[in-house]
Amino acid sequence: MSRPANRRPENHKISRELFVLTYGALVAQLCKDYEQDEDVNKCLEDMGYSIGVRLVEDFLARSALKKCRSYSETADIIAQGAFKMYLGITPSVTCTNAKGNEFSLILEKNPLVDFVEELPAARSSLCYCSLLCGAIRGALEAVNLAAEVTFIQDPLKGDEATEIGITFLKKVEDKKKKRNK
Repeated sequence: MSRPANRRPENHKISRELFVLTYGALVAQLCKDYEQDEDVNKCLEDMGYSIGVRLVEDFLARSALKKCRSYSETADIIAQGAFKMYLGITPSVTCTNAKGNEFSLILEKNPLVDFVEELPAARSSLCYCSLLCGAIRGALEAVNLAAEVTFIQDPLKGDEATEIGITFLKKVEDKKKKRNK
């Protein structure tokens, strides 16, 4: 039986499931390699940072977005654009302060934990999805936005949803502009 010529295979879904399973194996290996949860968290965050720095170029090329004019617009693009494009989900975004530089991304369904029921008792301080925080921070820094990105809520620790906090610190000066001064 042959496949119709105009039908494309659903590679996105297959790729996401493969990524989630591979990610689980990576976290399991890191837990074997490092005794302290803080070391695993740091390693995952660093990996995410490296991914984010590289992924932002792909995202900007595929989405053809113009420069964001506000932190609020940037947070919306992360949620409605990047998360949708790479993880197939759209988190909700809420601003959490009057200055307009702190936001929460709330993921009702986090695909990275699809195959994880709970963390082992000995790994209670493990932040299983630290890779996401690192990827967001790396992508933002690659476009000259310094930010602190942290997990606020985690379903693997008993919370109802995954909540990622983003605090925009200040715009990083462009190196070219700095040299010309």
